Amino acid sequence: MTTTHSTRRPPGATAPSPSPSSSYGVTSTRILRSEWHKLHSLRSTWITVISAVVMVLVIGLIMGATYTSGGGDSDVDTIVLTLYGSMLGQLCLVVLGILMTAGEYATGMIRSSLTAVPARLPVLWAKATVFAATVFTVMFATALVTFAAAQAFLHDTDQAASLTDPGIVRALAGNAAALTLMGLLALGLGALLRSVPGAIGAFIGGVMVLPEILGMLPYDAVERAIMYFPTQAAGALGSATPIPGTVSPGPALLALSLWAGTTLAAAALALNRRDV
Repeated sequence: MTTTHSTRRPPGATAPSPSPSSSYGVTSTRILRSEWHKLHSLRSTWITVISAVVMVLVIGLIMGATYTSGGGDSDVDTIVLTLYGSMLGQLCLVVLGILMTAGEYATGMIRSSLTAVPARLPVLWAKATVFAATVFTVMFATALVTFAAAQAFLHDTDQAASLTDPGIVRALAGNAAALTLMGLLALGLGALLRSVPGAIGAFIGGVMVLPEILGMLPYDAVERAIMYFPTQAAGALGSATPIPGTVSPGPALLALSLWAGTTLAAAALALNRRDV
């Protein structure tokens, strides 16, 4: 004879509570938290970010301390003069963006990331979001501090300015936005090419060198097109006054956003179609 055990609960008994492990799942917040933890726990993050901050600040102080009214830089925009170190700081942030994506392929960490998040694309979007929020916050704060420190030397020159002057805050924020978007473009290249040296080479060749080569062509259409290339658009964003030969800040921001967005979209497509 077979004994049947009833699973019916006595009247008034409550259902068993779910296991604690069942409350854990993949959510956007947890993916963002994971990417933030990976970003701030890596030594390379601190090296590249601090290097970018130091370059912008130190070069800004040097430009302010050595400036004299009526010199060769008297016609240079105040923000461009103050944040001249952004060109070098940008290289550090580009390396950081590439390391966030291609660096994981080099170490094999990407397998763990995509195993934890099988949908794949949320990992890329989380990386881009964490990178953008971190870089913009740090570089905008750096721009404000550098501007204030440089003005301590420039207050009695023809480059004297204050945050209340027209276009100053917009240019400081535009400089931070340009650095952020250039870094996002590099992050997308890293995810697309899956190679740190390859992505760095592609950025230097395609973003920095190619416009200079195309600029040698004697065609007006090419000259107008180059104005919307990443480096030229970034320069227009970080100026309080219009720079000859560049577009206005609005179209420049749109162009740079499209460059970064297109690169990230290509990386997302490749992430979905390729094996790890």
